[in-house]
Amino acid sequence: MKNRIAPFLPPIVRNRILPGWEPKPVVAVVRLAGVIGPSQPLRGGLNLASVAGPLEAAFSLRGAKAVALIVNSPGGSPVQSSLIYKRIRSLAEEKELPVYAFAEDVAASGGYMIACAADEIYADESSVIGSIGVVSAGFGFTGLIEKLGVERRVHTAGESKTMLDPFQPEKEDDVKRLVALQQAVHENFKTLVQDARGERLKADDPAVFSGEFWAGEGAVARGLIDGIADIRGKMRDLFGKEVKLKLVSPRTPWWRPGGGVASNRLGGAFQGFGAGFAAEIGDGLIAAAQRRSLWSRFGL
Repeated sequence: MKNRIAPFLPPIVRNRILPGWEPKPVVAVVRLAGVIGPSQPLRGGLNLASVAGPLEAAFSLRGAKAVALIVNSPGGSPVQSSLIYKRIRSLAEEKELPVYAFAEDVAASGGYMIACAADEIYADESSVIGSIGVVSAGFGFTGLIEKLGVERRVHTAGESKTMLDPFQPEKEDDVKRLVALQQAVHENFKTLVQDARGERLKADDPAVFSGEFWAGEGAVARGLIDGIADIRGKMRDLFGKEVKLKLVSPRTPWWRPGGGVASNRLGGAFQGFGAGFAAEIGDGLIAAAQRRSLWSRFGL
């Protein structure tokens, strides 16, 4: 009984009752999963706004020896990826806590950028790691609207406002501007990875920054990650078998499954329509397809 109440006692009282008592080491765990981008009404997104609270709570957890990040993301917004990375590093330096990242199915593109915020990165043998590059994809509908007899009417102030308009023929100058922008973003990504991984990174391998990706052992060989390990085993190795992993999760809004009493009462109605229906309401079919394509690119 004394051991159970000991953590809540003032140090002076605790030392008198249980001299030499030491609390079990604690590691705060934050799960960072999903496509990186804006949140939607019925479907969350992985962005700074959605993870700032859990990150602050994790780094402020009393007695925490470290913070562990569980990363499972195929990427998305480079800006949100960078913002999350910077917030993690800022908190780590402010609280003077080590950070460990553990990749699940995939930590690629922006997902890998976030993982680089950790002092050490680990993954499963079958985790997909890498994809350090920038991609822009879309469709051209010029032939389609001609066949349908649709007239395109666009009025702008500024000659570049219709750049890469999918309903107009692609222009060579527009493509050059896009490529230049992608190169700038790619250089920022490369610099971040080089600074984060340091001498561990095999930067002389041209494939590392080509957008290519690898399974766990291939990522280890190129210095993208530090080893093959799972969170429980690695934390026990570092902090002892008595270590406690405390998951710090964001509060779920009442209208999403698991978001409190109201959601439990309404759960049957939402479950009846299915997750796909909710995604279509929140994002539209095109946005849902884009998210699906990001995951499927890595065979998931």
